[in-house]
Amino acid sequence: MVFSSLLFIFYFLPLVLGLYYLALKTAGRAAAHLVLAACSYIFYGWANPAFVFVMLYSTLIDYVCGLVITGGVPGRLEPGTIRTRGQKCALVVSIVTNLSLLGFFKYFNFGLDSWNALMTGMGFESATYETFLRITLPLGISFYTFQSMSYSIDIYRGEARAIRNPIDFACYVSMFPQLVAGPIIRFQEVDDQFRERSHTLDKFARGVAFIMLGLTKKVLLADPCGKMADACFSAGGLHTLEAWVGAVGYAFQIYFDFSAYSDMAIGLGLMFGFVFPKNFDSPYRARSITEFWQRWHLSLSTWLRDYLYIPLGGNRKGDSRTYVNLMLVMLLGGLWHGASMTFVCWGAIHGLMLGCERMLGRRSWYARLPQPVCVGFTFAVVCIAWVFFRATTIGDATTYLAAMFGCGTNHPAAALVAGEVYTPYHVATLVLAAVIAFGAPQTWDFTRRLTWPRTVAISFCFILALILLAATSFHPFIYFIF
Repeated sequence: MVFSSLLFIFYFLPLVLGLYYLALKTAGRAAAHLVLAACSYIFYGWANPAFVFVMLYSTLIDYVCGLVITGGVPGRLEPGTIRTRGQKCALVVSIVTNLSLLGFFKYFNFGLDSWNALMTGMGFESATYETFLRITLPLGISFYTFQSMSYSIDIYRGEARAIRNPIDFACYVSMFPQLVAGPIIRFQEVDDQFRERSHTLDKFARGVAFIMLGLTKKVLLADPCGKMADACFSAGGLHTLEAWVGAVGYAFQIYFDFSAYSDMAIGLGLMFGFVFPKNFDSPYRARSITEFWQRWHLSLSTWLRDYLYIPLGGNRKGDSRTYVNLMLVMLLGGLWHGASMTFVCWGAIHGLMLGCERMLGRRSWYARLPQPVCVGFTFAVVCIAWVFFRATTIGDATTYLAAMFGCGTNHPAAALVAGEVYTPYHVATLVLAAVIAFGAPQTWDFTRRLTWPRTVAISFCFILALILLAATSFHPFIYFIF
């Protein structure tokens, strides 16, 4: 089940809201969390009920590890004090369990195929390993394992308190608004909210606005841009202009698709009384790749910073170690998105750029260039990196990049692609997407004050999105596959 479906909007969501507020009013917060957790399991298991057991296993392990870490002591552990061997072992069990689940389900097929390709390339076909076992990737496992793991780490560090009620913890891990595609909600961000939070009409109204705008961005912007990108990336050959149009189209598709999901997740959270953190902050307005990662997928970038980059030493151990840490974090960030060398290359490009920008420093010649030049250059680098993110293989990515830089091969299909891409509808959508990405306020800021003109405009866009949603049949969020 996805947010951009009539089943979710008109049936599942109203039913869950009704049950949640009925339980909250008649039986209190604990019953409301039970309803929310149960409905979240239904939401998650809608496509494949077997996936629920994987999430339940991770939930059980982290809940028990949390109790062991705190030793039954109420409140937060004292930061900086020496932890016992049992507490350290519990933390290790939590981290190893979650990473093992993620590694097995996400990288088993990749590891097997990589080994077979290596052996075949070296002429050792007899060393290849064939197996009937092929692993299906559970939806959202990249998100909820990181989220669940943050619980154990946060209470171990003394940055949050352990949850005693297992229903509350199950609700935290499984909460359907951000379950399958984020944002990654770190436990310290919602620790207090699970104990006490307000349910107000203002919160609910702002949540509805988030959902309306998110669906609008998804259906009216991301999907048409995605069709342009698909046409270009599936072509056998492209002219330079069409290749860049396809790359830019994909850049807008993935931004509006993922930020739309984040908007809807934040809106749903508000409707249930939760305030989730902002996940995007106009990333394509960034003047550098460093600033891009301060604006793009904030829940992932801060997670990698606090739980990987800083523990590795961050920038505290000299320049050489800093460059290594930056590259390692971005390579792992690429692998987190998908088990393919294309994602590794995408991470390597960003890691290399982060290292170069740090080497140049904030007072370099580049930093003194006019802002539009810096923004344009950064966006071009991001689009080039997106090619690896979108392509199926390294060969496909390099072929597409060759077309972007005028080195591609002529193909009869190139003219057909131009005819498909340069329709008035697609061109207008691409221009509108650029205007919004580079000039419009974020949903987070736009919904702070819901005036009547804004409410009417949001409602009109939402109705138009619903009409298009009903007229077509396939509107998946592409971050589900990551």
